[in-house]
Amino acid sequence: MQYRPLILPSLLAVGAGALLGMPAVRADGDINTLILNNKRLNDSVVDNVYTVQHQAGCTNDIKTKPQLRLAAEWHTHDVLNNRSLDGAIGSDGSTPQDRANAAGFQGKVAETVAINHALAISNMEIINQWYYRPDYYAIMADCANTAVGVWSENALDRSVVVAVYGQPT
Repeated sequence: MQYRPLILPSLLAVGAGALLGMPAVRADGDINTLILNNKRLNDSVVDNVYTVQHQAGCTNDIKTKPQLRLAAEWHTHDVLNNRSLDGAIGSDGSTPQDRANAAGFQGKVAETVAINHALAISNMEIINQWYYRPDYYAIMADCANTAVGVWSENALDRSVVVAVYGQPT
């Protein structure tokens, strides 16, 4: 059997992607793996927060809330598109509480942000960034945070993940 190198077809595929533009990767909530999305990544972040809480002695369950996910989505877009941002304050001066209130969440919130200067980020990179940062660890391990919303997006040179934690009233 004769094998042919796949260099030319590979280069053509990469070139076509560059010319046509690479699609943005978003967490669209769809489990269709033919369309690029970050749903599994976001779900794994929620699972990791649950694990951190239970290692800290929490016995409650953590539930995802669409309002917190929307607040996380807004800030993810902001951080991805404004390179000077690297934390909780938005380009418009908004705080995590401001965004959660605007999204319709009632209660106290806190936020963690992970930035990786590459096309992709894994759940292990996220948890390592947050676990070893005392202020972020305190947010994740707080048993009063019973609600969460996670959103992530990727660009060619930057990946951003935002988790908004809530204490519903």
